[in-house]
Amino acid sequence: QVQLVESGGGLVQAGGSLRLSCVASGSIFSINTMGWYRQAPGKQRELVASITKSGSTNSADSVKGRFTISRDNAKNTVYLQMNSLKPEDKAVYYCTADILVMAYWGKGTLVTVSS
Repeated sequence: QVQLVESGGGLVQAGGSLRLSCVASGSIFSINTMGWYRQAPGKQRELVASITKSGSTNSADSVKGRFTISRDNAKNTVYLQMNSLKPEDKAVYYCTADILVMAYWGKGTLVTVSS
């Protein structure tokens, strides 16, 4: 069993910052790509950013220059530093981790940005 637990969501004013964390635990041999997705009300889930085990990153155009993904392999943890938050960033943010041939998901953490 593998569990992903996100933390760090909350309410912030536009222009503010939040840092999300996600810890993977359980039967983990090696985590390949980790990432963050988000889903706003009435919209499809979308990729925010991802990072490979070696540290290569990918991010959505809408967050480039504002969000930074990083990870600590020793702690099985992935982070998402979110700066200059906008009201349109409001969503539930989900952590993902690719382990062997399986993709695991966390339950999500809510980020609310007030204008």
